[in-house]
Amino acid sequence: MARSEKSLSVLRVEEALLKEGYKDIVKELDQTARSAKDAATTLNVKLGAIVKTLVFCFKQQECKKPAIALISGDKICDVEELQNEMAIEGKHFRIGAEEVKRITGYTIGGVSPVGLPPEIPIAIDEALFRFEEVWCAAGNQFFVFPISPKNLVFLTNGMVSSKIGISIDR
Repeated sequence: MARSEKSLSVLRVEEALLKEGYKDIVKELDQTARSAKDAATTLNVKLGAIVKTLVFCFKQQECKKPAIALISGDKICDVEELQNEMAIEGKHFRIGAEEVKRITGYTIGGVSPVGLPPEIPIAIDEALFRFEEVWCAAGNQFFVFPISPKNLVFLTNGMVSSKIGISIDR
């Protein structure tokens, strides 16, 4: 597939955004935005202005209870605080790329905070509010969209938390 050809996942993001009144905000990049660092470099923005959409699973064996954390690019997620904030019980465990794709419909590096199954709870790192505009993946590693943190909360119906983002350099 040529990079300029939009994948179904990018079209899904555009459709979700359009449904909420956001038209033509998805941007194609010349360079990859697979990681927060790559995205910040490509977009020439601070690392913290990149939204990392992280998928966590709770309970053992299979992912019975997924949850998503939208974390500022210069932070890591405190999974215990995420569990506390969302009142989720059970041990958390790492999942692989196939499981992320199964749960979200997106491939790692392009997991968007919009167009997700509505039953998955979302927590949003308050640190994103340091910026007027933040950048989110839009379905694959070459597509992104800008949005204000306030509108990100509206779009995702996520709950804002001051406890889930931990500084990387602490």
